[in-house]
Amino acid sequence: MSTVTDLPRVIQGGMGVAVSSWRLARAVSQAGQLGVVSGTALDTVMARRLQDGDEGGHVRRALAAFPVAGMAERVLDRYFNPVGREPGRPYRPVPKLTLRQSREQQELAVVGNFVEVWLAKDGHDGTVGINYLEKVQMATPAAALGAVVAGVDFVLMGAGVPREIPRLLDDLSDGRVAGLGVDVQGAEHPYRVEVDPQALLGPAASGLRRPWFLAIVSASVLAAYLARADTTRPDGFVVEGPLAGGHNAPPRDKHARDEVGEPVYGPRDEVDLAKVALLGLPFWLAGSRGAPDRLAEAIDAGAAGVQVGTAFALSEDSGLSDPLRRDLHRQVTDGTLEVRTDPLASPTGFPFKVAQLPGTLSDADVYQERQRMCDLSYLRAPYLTADGDIGYRCPAEPAHMYVRKGGDVADTVGRRCLCNGLTAGVALGQTRRDGFSEPALVTLGSDLTGVQELAAAYPDGWTAADVVGWLTGSAHRLSAPTLGRTPEAVLTLVPGKDAT
Repeated sequence: MSTVTDLPRVIQGGMGVAVSSWRLARAVSQAGQLGVVSGTALDTVMARRLQDGDEGGHVRRALAAFPVAGMAERVLDRYFNPVGREPGRPYRPVPKLTLRQSREQQELAVVGNFVEVWLAKDGHDGTVGINYLEKVQMATPAAALGAVVAGVDFVLMGAGVPREIPRLLDDLSDGRVAGLGVDVQGAEHPYRVEVDPQALLGPAASGLRRPWFLAIVSASVLAAYLARADTTRPDGFVVEGPLAGGHNAPPRDKHARDEVGEPVYGPRDEVDLAKVALLGLPFWLAGSRGAPDRLAEAIDAGAAGVQVGTAFALSEDSGLSDPLRRDLHRQVTDGTLEVRTDPLASPTGFPFKVAQLPGTLSDADVYQERQRMCDLSYLRAPYLTADGDIGYRCPAEPAHMYVRKGGDVADTVGRRCLCNGLTAGVALGQTRRDGFSEPALVTLGSDLTGVQELAAAYPDGWTAADVVGWLTGSAHRLSAPTLGRTPEAVLTLVPGKDAT
């Protein structure tokens, strides 16, 4: 079990697919705050890096540290190409997520998550977290096992109600069979995806350290619900407002739209921070918090600090491709960058922030020209077929296929393929056999005030350390807040235990 002796003032957001890469998380952690890697699609990310030749040898370095050599060797044998892919050659696919998972599927997830966390933690003693999406339920058990084996310090999860994660982390750290319930559309009884640490890892499944769990919430009532029982209680909260990047919680009035079709958030969507504070757990504020004065305001409101995404996403350490970062910097500098809250883009049905960039999937012409395809399939959902079998469908797949699987064609309108779009945004996009390259999709927060200030201070670009120093006034690690407890209680919080 791990203890946290100093709470971070700044949590770097876990963004996109490998935007919050190990390099970014490592840089933030070395600067004294909580660096977070994105836990989405890390099996694909690792497999594609290996197929591209593993520049710098970083993936292979992490694989050499994996405690089960045979598993690491199987991944290398299958995906590593020492000379890299030929131009125009498609990436070799990885197995799609399913309810009934093969050993190969789980090994790839375990190793991919281990690699990203291990690299983020390598060479320093700072803290590192990993961010998962609750909506990607089938991936989480094996993915979290890989992160725990690598010694991850924090697990964060949003885009849903992460009620089962505390128990999952307890079981993984104790080497027990661990799993999550999976929502199967049309089913009357629960389904479950499990991972067996002992069967996969043998002796390496023993003596694992349990990370802290931070639940990302957008309402005090959800925080109270999670905090009420030992089995669901997180070790803290990230309280996220509707200006944050990525997925947002829908507004209370789900039908309210402005003149351009964006969701309208009102007073009922504001979080009662006093009620969150009364729960007795540390919390951080996210969404429009990426500036020094907003950090000070958060601390005055009783928060431990803030979670910041956009400023780090645009830093030189993030995983965004260089051309995209240059375009975004230019638009930030000249004041033309627009970020829309798209109620339709995400197959999850959650509103999703989309940066409006020509040549990306935010462009209506690019969206129309792209042939709809669901080959990565992280956001597809299982459903019960008429024959009682399990099928899988995604509103972003070809509309006729979705309808053939029993879906409503109206659900397909406006859906973007987030899996391929976000992967393309970090220069790991698929090239099709007909020569078509997947266009990128970029998500950022909609409040750009902070990055505009950074652009004025750093016209040639900035690093993650620059962001940390700017936010904290170079006081990278402030004293831990007491949040109504004695200082000794805060300094010895043990994850997974009653912290009230």
